[in-house]
This record gives sequence, C-alpha cells and structure tokens, in this order.
Amino acid sequence: MLSTEQDSRYSNLEDMSTLALLKGINNEDRVLTRVVRNSIPQIEKLVDGIVERMGRGGRVFYIGAGTSGRLGVVDASEIAPTYGVRDKFIGLIAGGDGAIRTAVEGAEDNTTQGWKDILQYNPAPDDTVIGIAASGTTPYVLGAVNDARTHGLLTGCITCNGGSPLELAAELPVVAVVGPEFVTGSTRMKAGTATKLILNMISTTVMIRLGHVRGSKMVDMQLSNSKLVDRGTRMIMEATGITSYSHARELLLKHGGVRAAIENYGTSKA
Repeated sequence: MLSTEQDSRYSNLEDMSTLALLKGINNEDRVLTRVVRNSIPQIEKLVDGIVERMGRGGRVFYIGAGTSGRLGVVDASEIAPTYGVRDKFIGLIAGGDGAIRTAVEGAEDNTTQGWKDILQYNPAPDDTVIGIAASGTTPYVLGAVNDARTHGLLTGCITCNGGSPLELAAELPVVAVVGPEFVTGSTRMKAGTATKLILNMISTTVMIRLGHVRGSKMVDMQLSNSKLVDRGTRMIMEATGITSYSHARELLLKHGGVRAAIENYGTSKA
C-alpha cells in the first residue's frame, strides 16, 4: 500500500474536540521540515539541471492532476510578477484550466493527454518536465514524464511515495515520504504542503541562480500594485542612497523597474 494511503495514526476524529483536532494536524505537519530537508540533495540536482538548460533558453513544465496540478499552476503563475520572467515556468493540470476550480472526472487517468498538453508549447530539448503526483502513480503525469524523457527533455518529479513508478520514470526524482495523512488519504494535507515547499525551493533557487535577485531583493518584480511600487521605491533608496522617497519613486516609475532605475541612476551620476 502507498504510504500516503495508509490509515491515519489517529482514529475517531469525529469524537475529538476542536483543540485536539488542531493539535493532531499540527503534530503531523511538524515532520515536514525534516522530510523536505532530507530531499535537498535530490532538489539540488534538479535545480542545477534546470539552471543549465534555462540558461540556454529552456523552460520548466509542471504537470499534475488535482491538488498536485493546482500547486504547480500556482507556483508557475507567481514567477512573472515576482521575478519579471514570462513563459519560463508553465503549469499544466489534467482537465485543463477549468480543473483548477472544479474537478474533471477521469482526466488524470488518461496516459497520453499529458504529453499532448505539453506539445501545445512546442517543447525543446532544453526544456524540463516535472511531474507532480503525491502517489507517484497518476497516469496523466506518468505518461507525460515517460514521453518527455523519450523525446530528450530533462525529467524530474515530486512525489511522496518511495519506489513509485513516477520516481523510476524521472531522471531526477525528488521524493518526500511524509507518511499517512491526518485524514486517511487526504494528500492535500501533508503531501500537498511538502510539495508546495519543494516547489518554492525549486523556482526560487532557479530564479536567484539566473540573476533575478540582488542581495535579497526582487529587483525584477513587476510593479502591478501600489504595495509593490512602494517596495520598489524603498529598494532604490537602499541601493542608491537616495534619501528622498518621491525622487526614488519618480525614478522607479520612469524606468519601469527596480533594476533599470538603479542602473540608470548610477549612469546618470557618472
């Protein structure tokens, strides 16, 4: 039996108090940092492979079903506003975008649709496909990873069951064995949280390695709302020594981004 499908360590949940339920969930969540930490050597290999290929123009495709697919879509969708990089991380979910909100019955059981969905983006050898499936058995994901590897793309995966078909199919697997869920089989819980942590690590580290962070600041972020304009203004003040908030904000809006404002400020002073 898959470890994520094993019976919960707790029973008679319906008889427990609110406090006991919350403490039980929290107790299970506490194992996640250790589990993910143990996966860092695997994550490192995957990140280094992505950085090498993305430096040559490659992209990353996250592909999953249900919760796993939604997590990939969320991570991919946050790259452009955070780092100013478009169309480099692409999230695909079984059943299409409509499945982000509403489950599409049977979509995850199609072994050929995953690769068909990737084909719409004209995949190339420098692209990477990361299959996301807590069980490691989802046909939609497994088929996509197998086909991607056959066509020469780098393949990785994120799964929460050791020795799964997905782990064996991927060139660079990441396995985080979280054990039974608090509610038996509810992999949106520990498995989902571990997956989100790993996705954060992959995309953030790739973007840092490719130069989209200066110091600890998101210098390529999009100025999509007043909060980010304020953040960018303060970044410019810190980086340049400008003491006038209005001057820094004017520079930011003139050049359209933190990096450009800082670089042009230095040039104008010279």
